[in-house]
Amino acid sequence: MSSTILLLLTLFLGAIGAIILLYRKVNFWARRGIPYIRPLPILGNNFALFFRRLTVMDFVSHVYNSFPNARYVGIMDFNNPVAVLRDPELIKETCVKNFDNFLDHRSFIDETMDPIFGKNVFSLRGNRWKEMRNTLSPSFTATKMKFMFELIAKCSRDFVQYFLDNPEEAKCAEMKDAFTRYTNDVIATSAFGISVNSMQDRDNEFYLRGKDATSFRGIWRMLKFFIFRTCPQVMRLIGEPFLSRASDQFFRKIVHDTVKTREEKNIIRPDMIHLLMEARDKDSGVPLSIDDIIAQAFIFFLAGFDTASTLMCFIAHELAINPEIQEKLWEEVNSFTKNGDNDISYETVSKMKYMDMVINETLRKYPPAPVTDRLCVKSYTLPKPTPESREYIAEPDTAIWIPIYGLHHDPKYFPDPDKFDPERFNDENKDKINPYVYLPFGVGPRKCIANRFALMETKILLVNILQNFVLERSEKTIDPIKFEKNFNVAIKGGSWVKLSRRKQ
Repeated sequence: MSSTILLLLTLFLGAIGAIILLYRKVNFWARRGIPYIRPLPILGNNFALFFRRLTVMDFVSHVYNSFPNARYVGIMDFNNPVAVLRDPELIKETCVKNFDNFLDHRSFIDETMDPIFGKNVFSLRGNRWKEMRNTLSPSFTATKMKFMFELIAKCSRDFVQYFLDNPEEAKCAEMKDAFTRYTNDVIATSAFGISVNSMQDRDNEFYLRGKDATSFRGIWRMLKFFIFRTCPQVMRLIGEPFLSRASDQFFRKIVHDTVKTREEKNIIRPDMIHLLMEARDKDSGVPLSIDDIIAQAFIFFLAGFDTASTLMCFIAHELAINPEIQEKLWEEVNSFTKNGDNDISYETVSKMKYMDMVINETLRKYPPAPVTDRLCVKSYTLPKPTPESREYIAEPDTAIWIPIYGLHHDPKYFPDPDKFDPERFNDENKDKINPYVYLPFGVGPRKCIANRFALMETKILLVNILQNFVLERSEKTIDPIKFEKNFNVAIKGGSWVKLSRRKQ
């Protein structure tokens, strides 16, 4: 009897302790006198997003607009406190001037749990991140972009040729699927050294593994994500990778075999595997293991597979519903390429000013990453968010968020923010934009390392498409766009456009 009473008492005390802990988490911001959005226990403020009641853009907008006069707002990311910075000067202070206090991203997967995710340049922390960033940065210079240009140009020509050969499909094309196949082929050739044509070979394994790696659909994938976020020790204990085991093994094998073959046969190819092998073999820099090379190649693939194709979808949509903008862009493309395909080069696409304006405005209206984060590594005191509030001391292992979508849609910075207007980024206007309110690739030393590459693959494809087609509304085009209630930025119902053969 006494043992039963002891057990019940233990359970009772444990339950009381859990309730007290949850209460303290829920009231974290209230105790500190900071404007906050009231969270739920365990899920924090993520309930509507996690259970797909809101799109990620609506979620970011809701947080950003909840306290319009506050410099920052408190929320809970599950059980983790997050200060959401609304003030561009504060973003500059934390992400640039005092970068060493907010050095890292919050990664819920470390290299002991999953080397592919834990060793990549996005997830690494501290000095290890600095070493890897310095090692990889030379791979993304303009010189190295020119090095890979022809590989990407071939993928864009294959993409366009498919629609030239299949005019029936061009009459109503789902561009998310099509652009994802293009970005898949670009990454396959430029990062992994594999040539595929996913428009022709629609079920090639590289494409299918990419779809699997970037999908958050399905109960098991959602549950897995939730456990990784809230109880990562459980996943470490059972040795479960974040990717499916089949995809994990696929990417490991493909990089391992490629590196081995190139070493044995002294093969040199202008792609990322070669650049990483070069970095590994240099006397200076950080030593790179095969796991390091796999991780960098994979994060390059993961980022490019979905986000770049999403950007292309929105560009195609806006050009289709704004024919006057498309015509102006076509005139610029034609002025640079009227002598034929041979004129398309890295230098050529780099000179297209209106192309830059169209892409920049698309990134403003539809940033592929609606929010980014930083993790505090040294205590930092944030000023009062409002005159009647208190200062907030960010302790190590607490996070800040930068609500990119909210900033990009704030009429204070971008009048009539829902209007697609490339002229915001013309020579006269672009210098008036505060650099800390326009952040499509992030901000500070941890901004996207591959932004130049993403822009290059987008421009090359746009040039090839516009040389051959006019983008028009199709019977399935939805305007205004509606977004999927998902973690990813995606168009509900698909991105449908008609590709009409351009009269030569």
